[in-house]
Amino acid sequence: MSSVLRRARSLAFAAAAAACATAHALPEKLTDSEDGYLDLSDYLLRHRGVLPVPIVVTEPAIGYGGGVALAYFSQSFEEQARLSRERGERVEPPDIAVAAGLKTENGTWAGGGAYAGFWDQDRWRYVGGGGKVQLHLDYFSVTGDARAYRLDGKGLIQQLLRRIGECPWFVGARYVYVSSQARFANPSPDDVPRRDLDISIGKLGAVVDYDTRDNIFTPSQGAFFEAEAAFARGAFGSDSRYQTLYARGFSWHPVGDFVLGVRGDARLSRGDVPFYAQPYVELRGVPAVRYQDRNALVAETEVRWNVDHRWAVVGFAGVGKAYGRRQSWSEAKTVVSGGAGFRYLVARKLNLYAGLDFARGPEDSAVYLTAGSAWR
Repeated sequence: MSSVLRRARSLAFAAAAAACATAHALPEKLTDSEDGYLDLSDYLLRHRGVLPVPIVVTEPAIGYGGGVALAYFSQSFEEQARLSRERGERVEPPDIAVAAGLKTENGTWAGGGAYAGFWDQDRWRYVGGGGKVQLHLDYFSVTGDARAYRLDGKGLIQQLLRRIGECPWFVGARYVYVSSQARFANPSPDDVPRRDLDISIGKLGAVVDYDTRDNIFTPSQGAFFEAEAAFARGAFGSDSRYQTLYARGFSWHPVGDFVLGVRGDARLSRGDVPFYAQPYVELRGVPAVRYQDRNALVAETEVRWNVDHRWAVVGFAGVGKAYGRRQSWSEAKTVVSGGAGFRYLVARKLNLYAGLDFARGPEDSAVYLTAGSAWR
């Protein structure tokens, strides 16, 4: 569910992905007046109301697929910025609501809605959403054997953050509730308790954010950090009692025509964590939930070379490990992945790049469509 929250918080990224499929826009809205290249800046900045956004799924764990999101902007980015400047206030994004649905080739489907609000000159940031999902996944043993299962779930997320003074720090709370049923094609593995097959999770956590990125779409400098300490308890609607500590950080450093990015991700848990909610290694080229255990650590680096004012190429490499319950640190496999890709500046005024990444993991390769930063 944390990945769902990050998608809702990054809704502007999804809206920008329409740059690849907005054929109904007028030609003058699709070119840059400065160089005449294909550019979606004016179309995205001036759009108000409903924006259809195509969804392209390339996650190896669930297969290829797609869908559509209907994003509603209460005000255009351009108009919102103009009004803020006239009032002498900090520029804040417009409120955004979205309804979306998708399906993939292995039968996975999802549908739901979300709302992101930015209030009081961006002193308050709210994200809320809910939906239903049916996931067809594999649960892997420590020897690498896969056991297929289906997870039917419904849930909601609520988050509210408050800026501390005028600095880039935010503090707040996040609540997650999920009700799920898991069914294995064959009898469930010995290390999956029966209580995990039909379970509800209610988790409340404290969240701290830090954000000095020069751009929320494709940063070239600055940093983003988030930490969450959360507790699943009966008082919050949970059938299982456990706690998690998540921390992730990204930083970008310009060096001439190059931008060096560094990512770190730590996911720690204690208690009776349901098997499907255990932390896992999240890297390009590695299927989601392939390497999963009580704890997961990931480090990744990426280099972007701006070949010219529109095109860029990227190279990336990462390493991760899941350990703690099924395997100790020394027993757990060290997962390594890497790859390369290209980017095109689809919206110059937003500094939004989009393109493809080709990644290779321990078992297989994968292709990812990327709009904005690959890190969420």
